Amino acid sequence: MLWDTLIVGGGSAGCALAGRLSEDPARRVLVLEAGPAFPDAASYPPEVRDVTSLAGADAAYALNWAHATELAEGRPGTVARGRVLGGSSAINGAYHVRATPADVDAWPGWSYADALAGYVRGEDDHDFDGPAHGGDGPVPVERPAGELLAGVTTRVIRGAAGLGVPVERDKNAGGPPGVGLIPANAVRGTRVNAAMAYVLPVLDRPNLTVRGDTPVARVLLDGTRAVGVVTVAGERVDAGEVVLCAGAVKSPQLLALSGIGPADELRAAGVAVVADRPGVGHGWSDHPAVFLGFGYDESLHPEAVSAQAAVHLDSGALDPALPADPAGDLEVLLFARPFAPGGPRHLMCAVQQPESRGSSVLVDDDPTRCPRLHHRYLASGLDRGRMRAAVRFAAELLSTSGITIPTTAGMSDGELDAWVAGSLTTSSHLCGSAAIGEPDDPGAVVDPWFRVHGFSGLRVVDTSVVPTVPRRGPAATALMLGEVAADVLRAGGPVNGR
Repeated sequence: MLWDTLIVGGGSAGCALAGRLSEDPARRVLVLEAGPAFPDAASYPPEVRDVTSLAGADAAYALNWAHATELAEGRPGTVARGRVLGGSSAINGAYHVRATPADVDAWPGWSYADALAGYVRGEDDHDFDGPAHGGDGPVPVERPAGELLAGVTTRVIRGAAGLGVPVERDKNAGGPPGVGLIPANAVRGTRVNAAMAYVLPVLDRPNLTVRGDTPVARVLLDGTRAVGVVTVAGERVDAGEVVLCAGAVKSPQLLALSGIGPADELRAAGVAVVADRPGVGHGWSDHPAVFLGFGYDESLHPEAVSAQAAVHLDSGALDPALPADPAGDLEVLLFARPFAPGGPRHLMCAVQQPESRGSSVLVDDDPTRCPRLHHRYLASGLDRGRMRAAVRFAAELLSTSGITIPTTAGMSDGELDAWVAGSLTTSSHLCGSAAIGEPDDPGAVVDPWFRVHGFSGLRVVDTSVVPTVPRRGPAATALMLGEVAADVLRAGGPVNGR
């Protein structure tokens, strides 16, 4: 059978794209997902449905790819990516915050207005309405309220405001950064992943087919036209158009395995070169992070469930030696519920506009092997300065909120750099491994309409294409990309005047 659109990867962008494209009964859509494809929401494991659980992000969890990486020299880590229909939206923290206008306006050929239409169309915001918020989209968006705000969440919000941070009532309004509650793609404690929102409700459409446990080995090319894929099991699947939605690790890997990538690296891995595109798997960015744990007497200040709050900051306002970024290049995120019963709460400190850039290189031509990932976190002095500013602010926040005085308080720059180096982890927000850009830009892989440069019938639609990791976590942005890409594919070309 010749499918009109073959979507490789049923993650956030892939589910949004499949749900929207299959609204046209004349378009035959096939989704190939490497992990299991559960038939309904109730079939997902309880820890995946429970928004207060981050069990799915554990490296040993069965539905997590847990790609090995080197975060910095001598610092190993893992990148949590969902290996299930719904992708990372099934195992992440349900953080549903849009990229800032400054982020999207910097993408070649895009404006924030393009993205806003996709964000709005996908959302059913239970707290805000008006033209900047969706009210009938498939993704529910809620913020904690009432009794959920007891205890440490309220203390942190009030403490940040007392330190001069503006209160940001709506983190999806596109306004200046501040302290506020995190909107979540959840309803009354149940995580609603991309598959639950976009695909499972419409599985009865005769023109939509979803196949789980079907990893893809490479794209099948006829000259410079994509005509289908070959699965790891050796099956050929033909399609009029192939759209890679396998995520920011797997999509560039599939391009490289298909002969599209840095020529020297492809030859070294035993892959025949079809097109030398140096940007495939290179130049990507992610949010480096560290966690400050703290104790909290719940008997004095009970808190029923997790109520995430975040402080977004301009590092230049904290340290005049750092460049100003009014859109907010730092994040301090409260995890109000312990990761394990009886354990500490945490503030996560993250650099949201890092200078450091990573690489992803094929080990060989085996599609089941993860490429070698190198984040190169905090390689720049500016990034180290930003991280120090974030940690020092978090320490002051805990102290002035009357919660605790952390061990990092009062450390010198050298001492704090050493502590960060030993505590470093990743937000798993990898973006830019197949970036949007002009055809003559050696670091670019796709055009603003997601088409792979130099090829027809082949697109990439996931956070691979976002040139630089946004100042906010990219989960909502991945869904938006699927929404916008559906418009592009239906139109057969540029949309929104772009």
